[in-house]
Amino acid sequence: MLYGALEAGGTKMVCAIGDETGRILEQMSVPTTTPEETMPPIIDYFKGKEIRALGIACFGPVDLNQESETYGHILETPKLPWKGYDIVGVMKEALSIPIGFDTDVNGSMLGEVTWGAAKGLQNALYITIGTGVGGGIYSNGKLLHGMLHPELGHMRLVPAKNDSYKGKCPFHGTCLEGLAAGPAIEDRWGAPARELVGRDEVWEMESDYIAQALANLILTLSPQKIILGGGVMHQEQLFPLIRKKVLENLNGYLKTKELDDIDHYIVPAGLHDDQGIMGAVKLAMNAEEVV
Repeated sequence: MLYGALEAGGTKMVCAIGDETGRILEQMSVPTTTPEETMPPIIDYFKGKEIRALGIACFGPVDLNQESETYGHILETPKLPWKGYDIVGVMKEALSIPIGFDTDVNGSMLGEVTWGAAKGLQNALYITIGTGVGGGIYSNGKLLHGMLHPELGHMRLVPAKNDSYKGKCPFHGTCLEGLAAGPAIEDRWGAPARELVGRDEVWEMESDYIAQALANLILTLSPQKIILGGGVMHQEQLFPLIRKKVLENLNGYLKTKELDDIDHYIVPAGLHDDQGIMGAVKLAMNAEEVV
């Protein structure tokens, strides 16, 4: 059985064909410019592929409420050409197949809980730290939605005493994204993360902020596993620092088997950066089941 997957990112959109095991059979990408330029080649790619359904894991904010008049639309995005764009409606009209829809980070969470590092768990957390910061939450066996959807990257943090940086986020300044995303690292230190590998002070500060956020999320959501992905988390030296500082932040308040084995509790993404596109395949599978 073949399913279509669209990982709609702010920089590029990845299109793929996968099967019910999550195996990606083929894929291609299109730069994210304007809907008028980006969408026609995507539609052409999926036409004639004999897919049973399509899953879309999309940058946001997006409307996930199926009872809403703007369900399937991209909402108040800083990517202005896409503001108000009905990505689900356009693809449904073009392909006439069931379509599953969620945020890009919820898609990654779904990929990890179906085939990756959180397989078999009922409660897990996926956070991507790259150009931006976002989070997907799997709670009691379901992706968490609500009034809208989680926006974990905009959690306000307490700045470090030795950090005078005002934050990169235009909305909140010193939120997790404003202090710890890739653009904040480059703005604060004058070079991208990949060029700062040997600068211990960079990663000490970065791990402080990530650990502070994770401690808050552990206390709020009680996940059984935390998965960290995105370009910044390719700096693998961060993981031991984050784990150590999470325990320091919790200060012995929680006693669980997961925290006792923290090396296997806070982990890298398990699907070789394919978690988003594989999650979109699963969104397609779920959409077909509903129909």
